[in-house]
Amino acid sequence: MGDDTLFVSRSQAPLRRIHLGLGTPFPEAPLPYIGTEAGLRSESNINSIVIPSNSRLIVEDVLCNIISMTSAHSAPLLRRKWMRWPSIYRLVPKMTFRYIAFFSILCLILTRTAAAQIYPDQSYVLRIDSLMSNIETNDGLVLSNDGQKLMLQPDRIDGSAIIKPQCSTSPFNWGLPSWNGTAPADSGAFKIQMRFPYGTGWSSWLTVGFWKANIWTSYGSLSSGGCTVDYDNVTFTSYVSSWQFKIIMTRKAVGVASPTIHKLSFCVSDTRTTAALDFAQILNDKPAQIFIPTTFIYQYGVDPVIGGDICSPTSVSMILRSYNIAVDPLQFARDTYDPRFSMFGIWPRVVQNASEYGLDGAVTQYRSWSQARAVLANGGRISMSVGAPLYTGHLIMLAGFNASGDPIVHDPAKSNGYSYVFKKSDLSHSWFDKGGVAYTFYPAGTHTSAGQFADREPIAQSYRLDQNYPNPFNPSTTIRFSVPQTGHVTLMVYNAIGAEVAALLSQEVAGGSHEIVWNAGNLPSGIYFYRLSAGGYVETKRLMLLK
Repeated sequence: MGDDTLFVSRSQAPLRRIHLGLGTPFPEAPLPYIGTEAGLRSESNINSIVIPSNSRLIVEDVLCNIISMTSAHSAPLLRRKWMRWPSIYRLVPKMTFRYIAFFSILCLILTRTAAAQIYPDQSYVLRIDSLMSNIETNDGLVLSNDGQKLMLQPDRIDGSAIIKPQCSTSPFNWGLPSWNGTAPADSGAFKIQMRFPYGTGWSSWLTVGFWKANIWTSYGSLSSGGCTVDYDNVTFTSYVSSWQFKIIMTRKAVGVASPTIHKLSFCVSDTRTTAALDFAQILNDKPAQIFIPTTFIYQYGVDPVIGGDICSPTSVSMILRSYNIAVDPLQFARDTYDPRFSMFGIWPRVVQNASEYGLDGAVTQYRSWSQARAVLANGGRISMSVGAPLYTGHLIMLAGFNASGDPIVHDPAKSNGYSYVFKKSDLSHSWFDKGGVAYTFYPAGTHTSAGQFADREPIAQSYRLDQNYPNPFNPSTTIRFSVPQTGHVTLMVYNAIGAEVAALLSQEVAGGSHEIVWNAGNLPSGIYFYRLSAGGYVETKRLMLLK
């Protein structure tokens, strides 16, 4: 088909093909899917793109795609037909990439400023089933014999692995990394580093944490290229949408048990979200009654010396006991202590310590009481990081909600803190004004496995289909989606000519965030499309299988 050829998709929506005039196609390099509003997709031949003819192609979307393509293909001379439906604009032919990039960036800035869009919270997880397939470079790490964790080779005392770049569906300027693994007391440890886009490349590697002992001669950098590790979170001077993890392991001798890793998490958000929260809606949110009992622990009674500093490990000790897991609160607190920052409450370190006791955890964010209630109802546990007006900084276990929809907590700072009810407005501001940060836990072994889904995240506020990751992939990739309420959901995969190649889901699904791992090992390399249908909502995204 030639320029401006109309044809009909499987959904019967008329589509228009626009020739890009690039000359020879770029094989194996399809136009990246952008397209929240535009519905943009591409064929395997990068010479053409396809958009719904009744949609509006956002200038910013096209600019991003041109920058993406030209940076990957040595900046050839370009000709473009730019389209903001229904008008067509043509740039000066044979303009060099330098000028196109300048024009693109300028338009991008203007579009972003005008839109002032607040980007959604996002949570990304790499478990052991995808960690190995996402390793970019590996020096001395192997999969354990049981296939459940990443560890040092038997003959190595140190090693490292760099994970392939991961991408978010929306930009962010704040991040909460966390991880789950093990380390053998003081004779072995692992360190987690991250890096982020900077200029035309990457920032330096930043150390975001370690476990258990700091046995390295150099801790590593905490700031580079506009991003800074602020104790337990990462801040950015501008919005980014990709990152890389690096895992470093060491032990004092080959006869010592190896440290292990089986999960990396990264919860990201736009800091403007917190300021834009509707507190009238938060206060009117009245979740159904629920209560999580536990053995109460008064933090000042744990130890007279450190009692005032151990709210974080004490609240998590109560969570462990709520699962009937035996724990010594004092030893748990001592293990949590971070010698680098001289603190007991470094967020990912507390989550990691709970992993040693058999919990699957992450540092997360919540924006409503109903989100939190959904996690409790699903068997999860939450420890809330709160501030003013109740405390300057404190961690408390969310116990549930009473018949009036008011939150109940187990507050380790109060001797009568078991099943305590604060004034709802005070507790709401104390938590949500501080970003709604929390530790979220489930029993280990209940996480999503290949080919299955589970509502392991706070309940969604709307329908959403995320971009698959990794992408491109071989042979497995993870697809995440969110639905705000229980209902029938279908998730299908189609090839480039519209033929169905996989039915990933067709059943009733509970409200919340879910993920499915799709193994396309029996299919050839190429461009595929996955479509979510639920409650009248339909969205399609592109993925690429590259063998």
